[in-house]
Formats: sequence, C-alpha cells, structure tokens
Amino acid sequence: MNDSSGLGFYIPGAVLFLATLLKLPALVRDPRNELLRSVCLLLALATAVFGCTAIPTLVAVNKITGIPNAAAPLVFSLLTAFSGANIVLILRWSNAPEDSGRTRRRCRLCTVVTVAVIAAINTLFVLGDAPVERLRDLDTYYASTPYIREMILLYIAAHTTAAVTMTVLSRRWARGVHGGLRAGLSLIAIGYVLNLFYDIAKLTAIGAHWAGRDWSVLGVRLAPAFASVSALLIATGFVLPLIAQNVTNKWRMLRRYRLLHPLHQELRVATKHSIDLSAGPWTPIEVRLTQRESDIHDGILAVNPYLRPELRDRALRVESEAGRSPEEAAAVADAAALASAVVAWERARSGAAPAPARATHMVLVSPNSPQGLVRMSLALAGSATVRSFRRSALEESSTR
Repeated sequence: MNDSSGLGFYIPGAVLFLATLLKLPALVRDPRNELLRSVCLLLALATAVFGCTAIPTLVAVNKITGIPNAAAPLVFSLLTAFSGANIVLILRWSNAPEDSGRTRRRCRLCTVVTVAVIAAINTLFVLGDAPVERLRDLDTYYASTPYIREMILLYIAAHTTAAVTMTVLSRRWARGVHGGLRAGLSLIAIGYVLNLFYDIAKLTAIGAHWAGRDWSVLGVRLAPAFASVSALLIATGFVLPLIAQNVTNKWRMLRRYRLLHPLHQELRVATKHSIDLSAGPWTPIEVRLTQRESDIHDGILAVNPYLRPELRDRALRVESEAGRSPEEAAAVADAAALASAVVAWERARSGAAPAPARATHMVLVSPNSPQGLVRMSLALAGSATVRSFRRSALEESSTR
C-alpha cells in the first residue's frame, strides 16, 4: 500500500462501484434473487475494500475517529467480509436447485463464521494498545504486541482459509464447465492463489520480525501488490460469466433476428399494417425479435386460407428423395407452400383472382418451434425447391 495518492486503489474501486450500480436495477426488479443479492454484495464489498485500503482513506479514518490505527480493524473486517462473500456466492452459484436447502445452511454457517471473525478482530483491537499510527507496516510493527498480534494473526488465518477454500471450490467446479463460466472461475482461482502469496508474504515478514530481522518490505510492498491484483481478478472472475451470458443471449437473439429476415420479408405484404413496437435503432433486440416473430405468425395466419396441402406434400417428397433430414425437408416443404400462398394472397388482394371458396386452415409444421421457424426462413432464402414452387405459382397466376 505504497500509493500515497490512493489512485492505484481509487480507480479500480471506481470501476467496481460502476459495476455495482449497473447490477442494482436488476436487483430492484428481482430483490428475492439470492444469487443476484450475493453478486451485488460482493461488488459493493470489493468497492469498499479498494476505497478503504488507500492511504488517504486510512489517514482520514484515523483522524475522524481520533484513534491511531482505527482503520486497521476496518480494513481487516472488510477483507474478511469480502472473503466470506466470495464463498457464499460460489456456494449459491455452483449448487443445483435441488440442493438449495443444503446450500442455504452452508451459506448461513459461512456468514456466522465471518461475522464471528470480524467481531473477534474488532474486540482484539479494543483490548490491545496501538498508540503509534502505522499506515503501511502495522503488521510487522505490532507483531509482538499483545492482542494486536492476535488480531493480525486471526485476520491472516481467516484470509488464508478463505483463499484455500475458494481455490479448491473454483478449480473443482471449473473442470466441469466451459466458456465464460470456466474463464471466470479460472480468474477467481488465480486471484486466490495470489491471495495465498499475499498471506505468505505477510506471515514471512512477521516471522522475520520475531526472529529479529527486518523483512517488512514483504508486507509493505509485495503483499499489497498481490492483494490489489487479486481483488481485481476475483471481482472480474465473478462478473465475467454474467456479462458473457448476457452478451451470448443478446448475440443469439440478434442472430435469430437476422436469420428470420427472409421469412419476415416474404410475409411483409401481409403484415404491413401491423403495430410497430420498435422505437428506432435503439430498440432492445428483445423487442425487435418479438415484433418480428409476431409479424411472421400474423402473416402466416393471414395467408393460411391460400395454403395448398398438395403443394406441401409434393415439395416434401422432392426434398425427402433428395436425402434431406426430416426437419430440413419439412422446413423446405412449409416454405414452398407458404411462398405459393403469398403469391395467391397478393393476386386475390389485387382483385386479379377470387378468394378461395373454402379456407383450408392448413397447419404448417416448422412454425411450431423456434428452430423450425429459422429453418423455414433459410429455406425461403436459399432452397431451389422453394424458388421453383414460387416461380410455378407466379406463372400459374399470370395465365389466369
């Protein structure tokens, strides 16, 4: 903690504070979500850790309270709470819903132990005597002072226990997952390995003090560097999978929206009077995708009386004989029947042909599933069979 300006702590703290603010709206919408509460608590504690371990903050706390080194138990308490919050979050995150009862018991136990350690830290500080303000080397300076010594050792012991626990839990879980979650867990594991280095550096400096040597540089320079990088890696590791999942979901919706374009355009003539829910280019992809799917289903319903089952059956035979899978063949057959129906619908709307005397109310197979709807759209864009049936429908309508 050698940054006298505190920027090395305040800047990452500000980033974490921004991440906390970005998660708060979701918590307000779903306040009973235990996982979301744990994430927000973790981010808030990480923000507090960075804010309170900066030298200017330490000086301010000591000055405001009028107690030399009053910032020490505050920082130790926040770091202990942060470690406990990490364990609670990963327990809630990694356990299946059917284990929710056991998970709650474990989380309560972890919370009770964390609160007990924090209470002990503050009690030991009150019982001890630390009259000389030490902003950087309190650990080694008071390593032989009754009660203050025990406070320091208790904090490091709790910190080490949490680091070992989190490293084991995150590495064990990472072996069975992939993608953003695995990357996040790897960052968490690396962060807690650095936490162990932090603890080793602190304990080594204290041990050297007991042996009559001055290795305080380990606690003053090396340990804080480990702690700073560690906290950022851990916080990022917890946030990364959530961001990755959100980005992946958005990307899937955007891709689905784009793939449905041919089907939407095919039916555009039948849905041009539909209500537009979008509000320009900034409309969320969820709204735009819902609008597009709604328009497609409305369009299929509008041209349904013009669907001809015999055309679909003929297209299905052609695709099946060509060796297509049942899903692909059905999608092409549905698309061919739909393309022909749109041609007939347009001709009837223009008055060039009478409406069908009797509605068929034919049910297409593909629109019953999201994947089928996409396959149908791709068939409209690229199937030679669909182009052939559309061309035949156009030729048929022109000869009438």
